[in-house]
Amino acid sequence: MATNPMLNEGAFERARENARSAYQVMTVQGTINKTFALLFICVLGAMISWTHYQSWAAFLWPLAIGAFVMALITSFKPTLSAFTSPVYAFLEGLFLGTVSAAYNATFQGIVFNAVAATILVFFVMLFVYRTGLIKMSRGLMVGIFSATAAIALLYLGSFVLSLFGVSTAYLTSSSPLSIAISVLICAVAAFNFLMDFYFIDEMTGHYAAPKYMEWYAAFGLMVTLIWLYMEILRLLSKLQRR
Repeated sequence: MATNPMLNEGAFERARENARSAYQVMTVQGTINKTFALLFICVLGAMISWTHYQSWAAFLWPLAIGAFVMALITSFKPTLSAFTSPVYAFLEGLFLGTVSAAYNATFQGIVFNAVAATILVFFVMLFVYRTGLIKMSRGLMVGIFSATAAIALLYLGSFVLSLFGVSTAYLTSSSPLSIAISVLICAVAAFNFLMDFYFIDEMTGHYAAPKYMEWYAAFGLMVTLIWLYMEILRLLSKLQRR
């Protein structure tokens, strides 16, 4: 079981049937390399939109929709992940650069702090996973999955309510409740890394997934990284508004 919808066992099962030789098999190191490649592409996109974020602001929705479409294609057609995941990373980079620059214009230095915190959380969770400080039990996996699903429903419900003019201040304000919700969401996003690491280990250790699945797995990690970064950015902005 994986909480990240992009890292699902069925995709790896199907991909395993296509593997034919050892050089085609997915590895942990290969996945790490692909993850850094996608990060580089994402940062490149962010640098492009950062300097002219006011011009790019008009394209936020198209960028978000385009990234979502690439995510869907990658999810349902992992064989295309070597092509779709870089496109996804670039579109997300353009989106993040625009949003981040707008935040930074209001709260100077907030983006650097959010990036630093995201990187720190990633490596802390990697350390926690590798050292076994937190054991990946069935109960923990179910708990992370349930919490992630609940947050997805919260996002969806808030979006629907906003369409009808209902206040969603519990997510957007700087009230103690809103800050507490943001902290909880950041914690759940961080724990998703444990699930991602565990699932990648399982797939590389027990399944002969073909090489292209490294892109698929790297894409899944990118989804979690971007989610965590956005939530940390929101949390820091709330704290600065108090």
